[in-house]
Amino acid sequence: MVTEQEVEAIGRTLVDPKQPLQTRFRALFTLRGLGGLGAISWISQAFSDDSALLKHELAYCLGQMQDARAIPVLVDVLRDTRQEPMVRHEAGEALGAIGNPEVLELLKEYSTDPVVEVAETCQLAVQRLEWLQQHRGEPVTGPYLSVDPAPPAEERDVGRLRAVLLDESQPLFERYRAMFALRDAGGQEAALALAEGLRCGSALFRHEVGYVLGQLQHEAAVPQLAAALARPAESPMVRHECAEALGAIARPACLAALRAHAADPERVVRESCEVALDMYEHENAAAFQYADGLEQLRRAAC
Repeated sequence: MVTEQEVEAIGRTLVDPKQPLQTRFRALFTLRGLGGLGAISWISQAFSDDSALLKHELAYCLGQMQDARAIPVLVDVLRDTRQEPMVRHEAGEALGAIGNPEVLELLKEYSTDPVVEVAETCQLAVQRLEWLQQHRGEPVTGPYLSVDPAPPAEERDVGRLRAVLLDESQPLFERYRAMFALRDAGGQEAALALAEGLRCGSALFRHEVGYVLGQLQHEAAVPQLAAALARPAESPMVRHECAEALGAIARPACLAALRAHAADPERVVRESCEVALDMYEHENAAAFQYADGLEQLRRAAC
């Protein structure tokens, strides 16, 4: 059982800018796992931070928790044009992930936002909510237990899925469905097909490809992820996701790429490499879980 005092202690770690970023990330994912109004409140407070990377992850976690009590703060973040595009995008995606139709009209409004990443995200979120309304009772979580911005396609042939993924004339929602079906298929062929997506589509699309490759954790995608991370002309939100994917894959070949960009001039990339190196260490250690904020707190109290 978790006490209110423990939730508060983990929350204080999250909102403390003096704490190392990787420590704050572990606190965030601990709160995501604990859930409840107290966790939502602490996560919401951290949107005043100056790290776009952290705020992006805050919104992601609120969406994954699927608790409607997080909707007001996510709406505020989406509406706040002072927030970085990658933060507003993630708030829109989180509203779609929660799955409550009450935000449908708001998401339609922001589907024409002048920031293309925000507009495309809200378009996808609208289509997800409409899909949910049409397919009530159908499961929408796959083997990765994440709430995705689009349900996986029914198609299972990797070649056909690759064709849809890479076809820029296809609707974005269908390309996303192919993307998640490839992830669920797994294996080297699917990983290589997904990695080709790092060279096509919008920045939002490439960003999601990087995220999915991090979930898949297949070493075959490492060269393409490292190459995308190293491209200075690439969107920072894509490079950031490639860095985190390399940290999740956690093979020796990932380490050099992450270290090479640990002092990158782009803050979100630099911070992503910092977090990814911490993930790399976790994946190669005997620790049970990455979200170990509660474990660390209780160990310190002994």
